[in-house]
Amino acid sequence: MTNPTEIIPGMIFSSYLSTRKKEKVAFLENKILVLQVSGRFTLETANEKISMGRGEMLLVQKNQLAELTKTPLEGEYYQTIVISLNEELLRKIVLEEQIEIGQKYTGPPNILIPANDFLRAFFDSIIPYVRNPDPKITSSLGRLKVKEAVHLLLYTMPELEEFLFDFSEPYKMDLEKFMLSNFHYNIPVEKFALLTGRSLAGFKRDFQKIFGMAPRHWLQERRLIEARHLIESKNKKPSAIYLELGFESLSHFSHSFKRKFGKTPKEWSV
Repeated sequence: MTNPTEIIPGMIFSSYLSTRKKEKVAFLENKILVLQVSGRFTLETANEKISMGRGEMLLVQKNQLAELTKTPLEGEYYQTIVISLNEELLRKIVLEEQIEIGQKYTGPPNILIPANDFLRAFFDSIIPYVRNPDPKITSSLGRLKVKEAVHLLLYTMPELEEFLFDFSEPYKMDLEKFMLSNFHYNIPVEKFALLTGRSLAGFKRDFQKIFGMAPRHWLQERRLIEARHLIESKNKKPSAIYLELGFESLSHFSHSFKRKFGKTPKEWSV
């Protein structure tokens, strides 16, 4: 098993996996385009679950919390190619192409892209760089490849223009609803603030009004209550749930659980 490899700095990445791995992604900061070369890729957010196999492509919106499941299939390695569509480059495309920016994008956050000969040929052109990474490859070449990807996406689905060129910040969303759906993600409070369209100070102020306590304290309490529910009602093992509930280690989870409920998770499940 290997970790994602940077092929063209900051822009194009490849991932190979030889065994099943469930990776909790803290924060998808940029829009990305994912090509599934082999194996199965699943993206799950609080609101949807999308899965794709060999040869399929997925366009993913920025500013999302998601869990990624990467599964190799029998007789083959898992492999993806990921292109980061960072906003600096997208803004340059708007300026160079004199593209009119429309209204804020309000469509689905993740879109499966229908394959065509042009997109297949584009990804085939990246494979040599994946198989033969060369430090001499410059960022300028990476920019050209990303620009090519953007133009081919627009050729395939012109309606993606609003998706790609929406540079607005997250709107101020329902804080209570968002936190109740996403409390289990292990990310800094600053990221929760960003994702709800608030400054850190504004987030803490609104949070205190809604929940009556500081964010870090509430997150700890909510995760422990959920853990007790899963152990009692679902017969879940502590070792199977601590990562999913945002705890960094089993020992930290056990210590926090005992301090809250007077018993360790293992003792509670007996």
